[in-house]
Amino acid sequence: MCHTMCLGTDSKHVKMNTGQKRRNKCSGSISGRTSFCQPNTRRDFLQLACAAMLGLPGILRAESLQPGNSYNKSVSRSSDNGQDKPNILVILTDDQGCGDYSAFGTTDIRTPNIDRLFHEGMTFQNFYANSCVCSPSRAALLTGCFPDRVGVPGVIREENPDQSEGWLSPKATLLPQVLKPAGYHTAIIGKWHLGLSSPNTPTARGFDFYHGFLGDMMDDYWTHLRHGYNFMRRNMDIIDPRGHATDVFTDWACEYLDERAKVKQPFFLYLAYNAPHDPIQPPPEWLEKVKQREPGILETRAKLVALIEHLDAGIGKVLNTLDRTGLAKNTLVIFTSDNGGNLMFGANNGPWRSGKGHMYEGGLRVAGAARWPDRIQPGSVTGRITLTMDIFPTVCDVAGIKSPADIDGVSFLPAFKGQNESTSEREYYFVRREGGVMYGGKTIEALRQGDWKLLQDSPFAPLELYNLRNDPKEVTDLGKKEMKVLRAMNAALRLHIQRGGSVPWQSPDVGRGLGIKR
Repeated sequence: MCHTMCLGTDSKHVKMNTGQKRRNKCSGSISGRTSFCQPNTRRDFLQLACAAMLGLPGILRAESLQPGNSYNKSVSRSSDNGQDKPNILVILTDDQGCGDYSAFGTTDIRTPNIDRLFHEGMTFQNFYANSCVCSPSRAALLTGCFPDRVGVPGVIREENPDQSEGWLSPKATLLPQVLKPAGYHTAIIGKWHLGLSSPNTPTARGFDFYHGFLGDMMDDYWTHLRHGYNFMRRNMDIIDPRGHATDVFTDWACEYLDERAKVKQPFFLYLAYNAPHDPIQPPPEWLEKVKQREPGILETRAKLVALIEHLDAGIGKVLNTLDRTGLAKNTLVIFTSDNGGNLMFGANNGPWRSGKGHMYEGGLRVAGAARWPDRIQPGSVTGRITLTMDIFPTVCDVAGIKSPADIDGVSFLPAFKGQNESTSEREYYFVRREGGVMYGGKTIEALRQGDWKLLQDSPFAPLELYNLRNDPKEVTDLGKKEMKVLRAMNAALRLHIQRGGSVPWQSPDVGRGLGIKR
């Protein structure tokens, strides 16, 4: 059945049409009128999800799609094992472009398991990573703060201190530290990338259990080494597992879930894959499958697609374990990526400009999904602008915990409930510090206020100003035309920079040698 509904932003009407033809590629426009149906079928859902993720004009919020019905159960509900508080699983992928999902209409890739989360839960059409590179986004997720406020404006490379652009502040409160007093068992499996040595290891910063890789990236998905170092750990024990890293992390996550299903205690699991970060090394059989299915595909693209599809299969195993153990119905699953995709390796960032490492939309926009059976309406969509750091207060709200007073994140639990939120006054600040000739140890930033976005994509380039409502692909720089807006936003940006600049981002041990275990 089709409906005609009123948009909350401009009082226009959009007719939702089940017969609307879907584009083959997720390129930012749909042929014909922008009209979609409620997702009564999987095909209808995919049409809606593609347009919603791309933020096309005329896409409705979840509140309009399912009025008063996005969240229809209380937060506390007993699971099969008798516990009352919900479990929480956060899945973070690494450098996955916001167009690299089959749910959004991209035809050369198959991600049926991640697609389940969009289909069975809520799609965030305006989800942003807190930075265009990984350490800052990870710090934001676990602290609920803008990353430079906790000492992580750039990538942490503790094994190369002269190239490290961050040091997680010992004063920062991490999510497991607030969850444990509420009775949660807390674990991280996979990539940490917030420090290699005390005090900045997962268990030292509050996690009950750690099984993963401490470093920034692996030089090989099978050896798991970085610069000859072995950063694989079980808690703080050095381990040497065998197999492709994606399979290793998947197996560990499934083992953890199997164990948690046996006890009456809620858990928080942060599952952080290092895929599809380079090196782009899919298992050979997965690459061959893609090449057979997609004749003529470029080698670079084929390898990335295969790596993502292999990752998707791993996430499918994790979701199946939730189903098999009976944990699924009492588990909130949140899914996103740490930043946009890397264009050098064939990533698809949809219609957005640029990619990883840059302050344009392609470097910051990421997919976002949340699934919570009986609480979140399947196939629902929210247009709420959401940042990685908003996961922290949301998890606190779901767990019935008061968030620390000084964080910057804002809970998106109201979106689950189908409530309209006014975020027009909120400032969205993004930062990256980097060394080398291109950056010189300086920062690049972006600030969004309403429809306006100010950015500096190089410390040696002028400021750029875009109106994202009229120019979502950031084609026309309005900096010279809208000087009043530019000056006001630049003043606001400087305040954020000054606030973050008060926090040290270098370890006091820099220059003394770290004594890292190999």
